[in-house]
Amino acid sequence: MTEVYTDENGPVAVIGCGTLGASWAALFLAHGLDVAAYDPAPDFMDRLGPAVARARAQLAELGLTGAGRLVPHDRLADAVADARFVQENAPEELAVKRAVLTEIDAHAAPGILIASSTSAMLRSAIVAECATPERVLVAHPFHPPHLVPLVEIVAGDDAVAARAAAFYARLGRRPVILRREMPGHIANRLASALYREAVHLVAEGVASVADIDAALCNGPGLRWATMGPHMTYHLGGGAGGIRHYLDHLGASQERRWASLGTPSLDPAVKARIVAGVEAEAAGRTLPELEARRDRALLEILKARIEVAGHGG
Repeated sequence: MTEVYTDENGPVAVIGCGTLGASWAALFLAHGLDVAAYDPAPDFMDRLGPAVARARAQLAELGLTGAGRLVPHDRLADAVADARFVQENAPEELAVKRAVLTEIDAHAAPGILIASSTSAMLRSAIVAECATPERVLVAHPFHPPHLVPLVEIVAGDDAVAARAAAFYARLGRRPVILRREMPGHIANRLASALYREAVHLVAEGVASVADIDAALCNGPGLRWATMGPHMTYHLGGGAGGIRHYLDHLGASQERRWASLGTPSLDPAVKARIVAGVEAEAAGRTLPELEARRDRALLEILKARIEVAGHGG
């Protein structure tokens, strides 16, 4: 009788080892899980090894020093053969995703969960060619996943969603489960709504790119690191909480919604944004900016308290 695996205690296969895959691999390794890595690029370990080492050094600052082993493989089938969980990170192209997930599904042991890191694709579309699609789920992280805790889960079965959520929670992630699939999931839709208005403010000449960014990260962004918009307005409603806020200030929200823009990314607007970002970067390179971002994320994670989140 073929054994069907229903737990995630064991090696993890990371399929697709670019920036995202390296970050996932570092997280798994730092929690003591062995990682079987596969990428179709013949020299992928030349990039993966140093990227994982950098991420593991950051995780060590958070006290995560597990001794998982990183084992590269030349064939996808070999990488998933002994895996007890699979994290797929193929490019965001439907045909590629379908092909990779179908191949993983064909070679992974029965019952093993297969999680796709897709940021926008619908689960129903990417599992269409899998023989056992019920075990394939979306597990969308925010970059870089070894530092940013969010994992958005879309599954076709409640039990699969619960298993995946429990797995990520053991790794210190904050899983959220969508009750139905939605393009862009939750967080990217929220981010897209915010960015649309940020672009509108640039297009209307309201403020510089740098000041728009500063207004967010020095204002609501600080609160959003600890609580979401609903809880923020709950506390903003005084003694009556969210009910008082909606009853007495909901109309003002509706007026602001009505005034929000619907900008186009035409050449003139794109040129303003590019110039503004270059001015804000002030000559710092992308690696320098990424290092500053990661340093800030580390310090936030060390100090962060989620006011009303998972676990109370």
